[in-house]
Amino acid sequence: MIRHYLVKGRVQGVGFRWFVHREAAALRLRGWVRNTEDGHVEVVAAGEPEDLAALRSALDRGSRGSRVDIIIEHLLDDSEDKDLGTFQIEGAW
Repeated sequence: MIRHYLVKGRVQGVGFRWFVHREAAALRLRGWVRNTEDGHVEVVAAGEPEDLAALRSALDRGSRGSRVDIIIEHLLDDSEDKDLGTFQIEGAW
């Protein structure tokens, strides 16, 4: 199962991507997290439904100093899984 999340709120400059990376890696999910140009955070994650539900709960909670206002979630086609590897932060230095 593959999910796409767009997280809106105060989620840039507060360690949110690193938080998502840590949570997703602990759940052994595949995929990535990155900032968007318009101040949001985008996440694509693949794994078992219960692990994706745990990630969604973590996204709702957010990192220390963040504020999650809304999460837009989409189920992606399973064919998009072929390009996903170990969970990573895109655009990190």
